[in-house]
Amino acid sequence: MSKKVSVSVSKKASNRSSQPTTTAWRYYVVLGIVALIYTGLLARSAYIQIIEPDMLKKQGDMRSMRVAANTVQRGSIIDRNGDELAISVPVETVWADPKIIMDNNALAMSEHWQALADVLGQNVNKLTTRVVRHPTKRFVYLERKISPAMANYIRELKIPGIHLRKESKRFYPTGEISAHIVGFTNVDDKGIEGVERVYDQLLTGKGGSKRFRKDAKGRKIEIVSVEAAQEAKNITLTIDQRIQAIAYKELKGAVQAFKATSGSVVVADIHTGEILAMANSPSYNPNNRRNTAIHRFRNRAITDIYEPGSTMKPLTALTALEFGSAKLNSIIDTSPGRMRLGGRWVKDPVNRGKLSIEEILVTSSNMGTTKLALSVPKTFLLDKFFDAGFADNTGTGLVGESSGMMHDRPRWSKFELATLSFGYGLAITPMQLARFYATLANGGIKRELSIVKTAQTNEGVRVFSQKNSTAVMKMLETVVDEHVQKAKVAGYRIGGKTGTSFKAVAGGYGNDYVGLFAGIAPISDPKVVVVVVINDPGGDLYHGGEVAAPVFSRVMKGALRVLNVVPDANEKLAQRKILRKTNDESSVKVLEANDV
Repeated sequence: MSKKVSVSVSKKASNRSSQPTTTAWRYYVVLGIVALIYTGLLARSAYIQIIEPDMLKKQGDMRSMRVAANTVQRGSIIDRNGDELAISVPVETVWADPKIIMDNNALAMSEHWQALADVLGQNVNKLTTRVVRHPTKRFVYLERKISPAMANYIRELKIPGIHLRKESKRFYPTGEISAHIVGFTNVDDKGIEGVERVYDQLLTGKGGSKRFRKDAKGRKIEIVSVEAAQEAKNITLTIDQRIQAIAYKELKGAVQAFKATSGSVVVADIHTGEILAMANSPSYNPNNRRNTAIHRFRNRAITDIYEPGSTMKPLTALTALEFGSAKLNSIIDTSPGRMRLGGRWVKDPVNRGKLSIEEILVTSSNMGTTKLALSVPKTFLLDKFFDAGFADNTGTGLVGESSGMMHDRPRWSKFELATLSFGYGLAITPMQLARFYATLANGGIKRELSIVKTAQTNEGVRVFSQKNSTAVMKMLETVVDEHVQKAKVAGYRIGGKTGTSFKAVAGGYGNDYVGLFAGIAPISDPKVVVVVVINDPGGDLYHGGEVAAPVFSRVMKGALRVLNVVPDANEKLAQRKILRKTNDESSVKVLEANDV
């Protein structure tokens, strides 16, 4: 009996030992879960580190990386004497953080918002609507470039989510006087007109920046990179603001007095090609351009083209002298005062008979210049007009400059060549006219005109002979002495030529005029050329000698005084008196012949 019991007990014990226990089963389950988690983490880590690491890096940088910008103030524009024409002044910009405003229920501060709207000159409802419309945005402009006084007032309001940012604003001390030269910038300080636009990159420079990492408490823990700023450059113009002010004042007065549509004045240094003044009327205030008509922004001295009329007659005379079909002592028979060319008439007001080249210029004879033009080959005549620069830009580099209209077609009728000889059939800018007269006064050397001071020497290129250029220039002195008294400047020998042209309209010419005068001084040692254009004078006076010559006289007088040019009118008179005292009449005649 005992044996049976013991066998039964041993069998039960053996069956228990062959079955897994609960503890072992749970162990394997946990081990499997751990292995699965480990494998998942390993796979996720591999995905993050190898397949797509940039996304998390970007998120991390957004939380810890910051950039501190170092803005560069826009460079100044100054005249040749260092006077400021365009400068940048410190201002501030008001901006809002709508999310902060909404989170702090800042719109409930109704009195503060009303005060903000009042100082900004805005409607309070429209101002708050701009914030409510984008409640989750972090940046909304409220007003750009306000004065420091306004900024301090807004800062004292202490409206949550309203912030100020330092900026700079362009200011033009000379206002409308130099507006067309300097131009202006937009609200983002980008140049969009004049020198501001042409040299925008140099004037802007490049701001620097510092990238750094911060911790959760906002402390800098690592400087990642530093980019140095590139300072903006200052631009020095060839303009003399003193002469510019004189030119603008006289031009504006003439445009108003003669009820003209517009006008331009160009003053240039003959030997360097530097523009000393370039004025237009009407002008505009670059500091406040609201409600300004767009046509006022146009720099008419380089954009508007006109038929130059009789101001081209010196070029026709010079061309005949250059070819050799006429000599300095040649006599041209203009009788009977009219000529029929291809069914059309070329006329003088009266029959002037036989004229010298100088007398042709003094009397402004269309018959005389026509005969001079037809005495040379067509190609030679046209080449001299092109050589004078009447199909090219003048070299200023200003935006919008016109190259004029000078046709280069193979066929020209005799009548067309005749009209070209006295300034019709081509259209040029006041700047181009100034360059031609500077070429004439410079002994036939043509130089590009410049508006910005450079260290480079403007050598130029010879297009006319020294002898003939000087001879024609002295003839222009006789033109002023005998025919254009209003262009004279006391104490100085002046040379120049008037021009009066009809304005072209569709199908021919209308009843409107352009009055011009181009002149040089002093004749003994030329320094300055001045060109005046009065467009569409509305009164009874419209000839160049009546509307443009007086402006020329006053502008030239001011320029010569500013530049300290020694008077030369009395020098010739003194030489004649000395020779007459010694009874040397033959020397007096030689002196007078040389002057001619």
